[in-house]
Amino acid sequence: MLSGGKILSGTDVAKEIREKLKKDVAEIRRQIPTLVPGLAIVQVGGREDSNVYIRMKIKAAEEIGMYAEHVQLPRSTTQDELLATVKRLNEDPSFHGIIVQMPLDSETPIDGHLITDAVSPDKDVDGLNTVNEGRVAVGDMGGFLPCTPNGCMELIRRSGTPIAGSYAVVIGRSKIVGTPMSELLKWNDATVTVAHSKTKNLNLLIKKADILVVAVGRPEMVRGAWIKPGAVVIDCGINSIPDPTKKSGQRLVGDVKYDEALPVASHVTPVPGGVGPMTVAMLMQNTVQSAQRVARRLIEMEFRWCLKPLPLKLTEPVPSDIEIARAQEPKDVAVLAQEIGIIPSEVSLYGTKKAKVSLKVLERLQYEDDGKYVVVAGITPTPLGEGKSTTLVGLVQALTTQKRCNAIACLRQPSQGPTFGIKGGAAGGGYSQVIPMEDFNLHLTGDIHAVTAANNLLAAQLDARIFHEATQTDQALYERLVPAIKGSRKFAPIQQRRLKRLGIEKTDPYTLTPDEIRRFARLNIDPHNVVWTRVLDVNDRYLRKITIGLSPTEKNLTRDTSFAISVSSEIMAILALATSLEDMKQRLAKMVVAFDKTGAPVTADDLGVTGSMMVLLKDAIEPTLMQTLEGTPVLVHAGPFANIAHGCSSIVADAIGMKLVGKRGYVVTEAGFGSDIGMEKFFNIKCRASGKVPNAVVLVTTVRALKMHGGGPIVTAGAPLRREYMTENLELLEKGLPNLLKHIDNGLKYGVPVVVAINAHGTDTAAEHELIRKAAKAAGAFDAVVSNHWAKGGEGAADLAQAVIDACANPASAFKLLYDIELPIEDKIIKIAKEMYGAGTIELNSKVRDAIRLYTEKGFGRLPICMAKTSMSLTGDASVKGAPKDFKLVINDICLSAGAGFIVPMCGEISKMPGLPTRPSIFDIDLNTETGEIEGLF
Repeated sequence: MLSGGKILSGTDVAKEIREKLKKDVAEIRRQIPTLVPGLAIVQVGGREDSNVYIRMKIKAAEEIGMYAEHVQLPRSTTQDELLATVKRLNEDPSFHGIIVQMPLDSETPIDGHLITDAVSPDKDVDGLNTVNEGRVAVGDMGGFLPCTPNGCMELIRRSGTPIAGSYAVVIGRSKIVGTPMSELLKWNDATVTVAHSKTKNLNLLIKKADILVVAVGRPEMVRGAWIKPGAVVIDCGINSIPDPTKKSGQRLVGDVKYDEALPVASHVTPVPGGVGPMTVAMLMQNTVQSAQRVARRLIEMEFRWCLKPLPLKLTEPVPSDIEIARAQEPKDVAVLAQEIGIIPSEVSLYGTKKAKVSLKVLERLQYEDDGKYVVVAGITPTPLGEGKSTTLVGLVQALTTQKRCNAIACLRQPSQGPTFGIKGGAAGGGYSQVIPMEDFNLHLTGDIHAVTAANNLLAAQLDARIFHEATQTDQALYERLVPAIKGSRKFAPIQQRRLKRLGIEKTDPYTLTPDEIRRFARLNIDPHNVVWTRVLDVNDRYLRKITIGLSPTEKNLTRDTSFAISVSSEIMAILALATSLEDMKQRLAKMVVAFDKTGAPVTADDLGVTGSMMVLLKDAIEPTLMQTLEGTPVLVHAGPFANIAHGCSSIVADAIGMKLVGKRGYVVTEAGFGSDIGMEKFFNIKCRASGKVPNAVVLVTTVRALKMHGGGPIVTAGAPLRREYMTENLELLEKGLPNLLKHIDNGLKYGVPVVVAINAHGTDTAAEHELIRKAAKAAGAFDAVVSNHWAKGGEGAADLAQAVIDACANPASAFKLLYDIELPIEDKIIKIAKEMYGAGTIELNSKVRDAIRLYTEKGFGRLPICMAKTSMSLTGDASVKGAPKDFKLVINDICLSAGAGFIVPMCGEISKMPGLPTRPSIFDIDLNTETGEIEGLF
């Protein structure tokens, strides 16, 4: 018989554990300053006993430097509402642990087991999810251990009694304590018997126990005489019994008669102050361990995704694009999003193969480092295109699957005009494509349609306003613009903005003077100086010039106007350049749609349309997530034409990509056409707006295009290539090299390394490739690499990927813009023409000079320049090939895109509405009504 047992103080042990956890949290914060371990405590109702426990947990969390949030729901909460709350917390990366406080104090029936199983196993710090319980049952301690049993195990260890080989008795079989306690003891090599209140001869069984754990819920049921001398006694019970000596009239006791047990046992836990504090400590420990797991993934894996590529089944000869695309089953886009670190609440699924990505990603990852930034451009192409998009896709496939880097491709959404016109598709080609290609090439997620709707809503309001001002008095116009509703007039917020622009500080509509009413109500739009046109996403030559207002109802208020293709709308350029919803709203508001009769600009905000356009575009600002043939991520967004607008994918898509790939990853984005057009605008417009600094340029060239520039026969879309392009011809190729060298020089002017990608075709020869490589390197290219991604996918672009990795690691990169934004408009035009095109002089007609003078007077002189020029030549004449010098560039028109934030000089004849050719792709595109498949895209 022992003289007396020791008290196992859970309070003291828990204090030691909290001190250690405090150091662990500090270490997490040292390694990743933005990572704070977070615990969400969900409570339904407001039971006071639950409130006491919650306050204890929050206090413990705060003591160790964790963040704890009490998510309190009303008693009226339904099961579905509670499940939705748990789902939201599961998806919130700021919480590493979630507990649902039991019992649920709800007016409606709620299945508690269903709720605990709804908590993600990765955040189930209570250890009550069936998955975590199952792990314990089979001896897998890699999940979260249930808090109370784990706390009991820690107290047993502190007693010094060896667990292995001991005989343990657990009284109680509850899911929360008894059952998992027996499993933990068993897997720590104790021999375990589980008993309960109905076990026969319970006292005799207890008498054999070296370790006794009691969790039966009966006050002081276990007597001292039942206990084996020297046993360790862990009392998990907490019961309230009457005690007239206490002020409350109640006293807390355990399931063991403490006063009787202490003289017999070697160690006994008190109640309170025993198991209770340990439960809270283990809860904190589990939450910190969860945060440590996140930290390890971020540090040890260096932000590397757990991405599973899709294998390619390469065949020769290479099948058609549509055959290749259809042979590859894309992975579920929700899985892809998870693989690259997007949480479920940040994606809106459009079926299973495409999804919108929320801008909330940028907020969540705002403190993370950006990845490397690579832009793909080309030389001056043939009408067939030189595979710029295909190269971009192949490069990203190679970076991801061959070089094991995080990499995202950022591409523009194709317009339906070219899809049904000549190109037939723009998803890449061969084994370097975006899939499903049908979705990519057609409606996708409706962004172009949203731009079309917003553009035409503005056009409709503009013409309606001209009509109403022409047919109403000042007072009648004012009363309709500010109608009396229930006897009171009130300015809309957008009208208040107009008043401020007019210098009218009044807010009461009844106090405006007649002059103020006139100034407010009348925009006085000059019908002969309207610059806004309607748009449509098809090629339709007969809409290049139209007359509107011919209906008798329009009272002879006719005017000539036109349609443009939707992707040429300034709204599309804004979508690509906006950095946030608020930025997009401000840009839309500033769009100049016309000039009044005094020459002052009239904006979309003056017409009151800004808010309505935002409603139509609210989803369009989110990029669309798709994938390549190899299952690597692609962000598809915006589609501004490069010969009309700035021709680049969106700022937000690039920004989201650079956060998702991490500091060791790569975002490869496109700039339309050649370095003279898309790349120049990428640097001077897009990078100026985003503030992002590119690390490298990939310049795509082909043997075919260089032979054309060397004087080869005309290349025509749809016509067979001439013999010169199908056989080796080094002389012709060498004559065309100056075009490539000019584009290399253009890239180097920005202080960025240029990697030349020679997009290989089957008719090329090794000698032709080597000639290009040597010339490119001699001209200052960082590297020149032959890439066979069309035939081999990522494997064929492995060398190109390595060259890009090496270029991005080059410390010599010192990015600089081409011109100072403060330069006068004409000087900026001259700078671009001379430096990028090789022009000697520019010619501005009187109309252009007058417009430049007006833009400067109205405060638009500091905007960058967005040159509208043919993509088929470095000059303004599409027929001129090679790299001519000192030519005259004629600027025959100029327009203002104040919302997009640039001025557009037009070189030569530029049409914003393409026409259909004699035999468009329309003839080939069809729907197979038996299979439901789209045919004819290529």
